Amino acid sequence: MIKDNPSVVVVGAGAIGGITAALLKKGGYNVTLVAKYREYADKIRSEGIHVTGYRGAFTVTMPAVAKISELTEKADLILLATKAGDMASSAQESLPLLNDGGLVVSMQNGICEYELAKIAGVDKTVGCVVGWGATMTSPGELEMTSAGDFILGYLDRKPDYILEALVNMMSAVVPAQASDNILGHLYAKLIINSCITSPGAVCGLYLGEMLSIPRMRRVFVNVIREAVRVADAMDINIETFGGRLDFYKFIAGSGFLADLRRDLTIRVIGFKYRRLKSSSLQSLERGKPTEITYLNGFIVDNAERLGVEVPVNKKITEMIRLIEKGQLSISIDNFNNQIFN
Repeated sequence: MIKDNPSVVVVGAGAIGGITAALLKKGGYNVTLVAKYREYADKIRSEGIHVTGYRGAFTVTMPAVAKISELTEKADLILLATKAGDMASSAQESLPLLNDGGLVVSMQNGICEYELAKIAGVDKTVGCVVGWGATMTSPGELEMTSAGDFILGYLDRKPDYILEALVNMMSAVVPAQASDNILGHLYAKLIINSCITSPGAVCGLYLGEMLSIPRMRRVFVNVIREAVRVADAMDINIETFGGRLDFYKFIAGSGFLADLRRDLTIRVIGFKYRRLKSSSLQSLERGKPTEITYLNGFIVDNAERLGVEVPVNKKITEMIRLIEKGQLSISIDNFNNQIFN
């Protein structure tokens, strides 16, 4: 990463990985994309990736392969833009490609950085919060659906000139910044996914429909309360999400006025993002596994390790795993359980 033009491998050619690779390539960087499927890799090399949305419309061709094992040249930077469940195997396979002094960046939902650090070493691990949205309408047709930023940071040390060089490079995609509390930022996004994406996968409703139901607004609050208790036990200082939602202030206070304040906040969120469909729900509808292990499951696993009670997160995690196995149907009736009262 000390080079002016580092060699970059992006593993994962979905919406986030594909757009990241395309904008880096468009910005003049030396990028190779691992696309998983042979036909898709061939298309990227010959026809390119067509991007639309917040950064405009453009098409970029670039080197692409179907498998990491096809790569022969070393890389200074490996961006892991796979699903969370594929992160570990992708990291293990790509690590031999990393140059001395190179870095591996986790771009997954949830918190995968601890797992990545065990594979790559904490000194090579960079956490990354992806604060923008994208979707793939078809292979090679990617849309940036919302603006946002990247937040990057080390797990074990403050930002240095190498991280600042990485931040500068990633700014070719969206505005990027370095943080000395990357876990606090990652945990903030984990909470949002855990109280919105995961319940949405269980009930099958759009966000506006879900948060119009009083019981689901209570679920929203209780997921956050439990998550904050676990963060306290892990000594994680949770950052304000999106510069607006301070979780500590959100759960502070009791009584009618405090409950009313929380309820109104949730109603505003539900109205503003009323057509939002849970990404985990979309995965289940395609017959794919969710990333529950790295969302509510992360909260539950650490709660059990530290002796913290998290019954709401535990039940949501259990239900999603049953749905993944075909042993439970997606329905709002799943929340007719006394745990959610």
